[in-house]
Amino acid sequence: VGLLHGGAAMGDIVRPAALFGVANRDAWSGGMTVLTAMANLAAQLDADTAYYALLQGTRRVAADCAGQPPRRPRQPLRGTDVPLETLKRWLRYWTLVRHRDGAERTLLTAIHIGASPQDLADLIFTAATDRFYADTGHLLDFANKAFELLDLIGWEHAERVLPAIVPPLVSARGGEESNAWRHPVDLVPLVGAAAEQIGDWMRQGGGGGPWDDAVGLAEAILGDDPHAILTALRDAVCAGATPVQLTQSLAYAASLRIVRFGTANELPDWITALHTFTYCNALHHAVGRCATPQVMRGLLHGAMSVYLDRFLNIPPAKMPDRLDDESTDADTLRHRLLDLLDGRHRISGAARVIARYVRLGHPVDKLIDTFTFAAAREDVDFHTVQMLEAGVAQYRLWRGTEQGECILIAIGRYLAAHSPTQRRLMQTATIALRLHRGENIYEDDSSS
Repeated sequence: VGLLHGGAAMGDIVRPAALFGVANRDAWSGGMTVLTAMANLAAQLDADTAYYALLQGTRRVAADCAGQPPRRPRQPLRGTDVPLETLKRWLRYWTLVRHRDGAERTLLTAIHIGASPQDLADLIFTAATDRFYADTGHLLDFANKAFELLDLIGWEHAERVLPAIVPPLVSARGGEESNAWRHPVDLVPLVGAAAEQIGDWMRQGGGGGPWDDAVGLAEAILGDDPHAILTALRDAVCAGATPVQLTQSLAYAASLRIVRFGTANELPDWITALHTFTYCNALHHAVGRCATPQVMRGLLHGAMSVYLDRFLNIPPAKMPDRLDDESTDADTLRHRLLDLLDGRHRISGAARVIARYVRLGHPVDKLIDTFTFAAAREDVDFHTVQMLEAGVAQYRLWRGTEQGECILIAIGRYLAAHSPTQRRLMQTATIALRLHRGENIYEDDSSS
């Protein structure tokens, strides 16, 4: 808290926990994702909220490392004259044959010869998208978080951080290995054929005029015909849509699956929709680093995952309306949201409060602070933090629009569906904060 109030760089605060996490566990973990996601949010939060958020991250890293063997160091390959294209081919091969040592030593070689962050993104994101929607989207999200972590703590730590991605990289199962992608419609050959052509589509669209139909493309992706979805993507790419525009539209479509998520579905089904959304958000950031045709295959994978989630919106939940019975005061609305999250299944109520707050034009940054506090006070799993951080990142692309409101409602609905918990960590964290400030832990009640 003192560092936050003192204006310390976020990288300086999270670096010790991050380096501890990659040294004392053999692979990237959910805790590392939580730490990075909370650090991404913390710089824009109230200092106390940031304290709770970063405590969740460091606690999860420590818990993931407890009782685990440390990572065994491996060495780069001998020689420094191997071209990056060769290393890229080798990394893809070792990934596909699930050979960890070969993949990790190849990656270390690329780092050792001075590959740039963009070159490393090309290597890792290409290998990660060789499999369709690998590890139900977790792999790409983990890889993206590793890059975001290095942006925070410094790229001089790449040799310590990036190898943690290799175990999930080589062990992940792709959609092509699952029954859902094969039956009743075999999506694998459809996506494979489109992936072979996406480079031609990008070249064709490179000289086109400005493209501005992100919302229309999102609605097309939400359709129930995979052939039509792929055609809509092809037309958008050929019309000049940039990779960042395409993935922004894709992530918005995925967020609408959560906005329209029917509460008659089972609780674990929320995570199915979440995986698609966080994958699409990670892809958006990945193409911002490296937008090659090979990485852009992830656009096709993400769109098909949105298609496969369509049953979660039957029937679709409705957007909030007729909100005049809700307060107009910003503080009252934020406190009401927290009160709603004290009870179970207050999903519709949370959506109404958020819609009222946004439509009145109240400061959204304070609402994001409330979201983060609501998540950090729970004994959350990393999925909830993924939803929060990805939702905030995508909202910022749509700030001030109807689409931005939808994304904020998606965050609130997901939080409401997974609250409350026992909040054991919250009690410990609050006591520690009061001790730090020199406050009494309890009042002396002897006079009564």
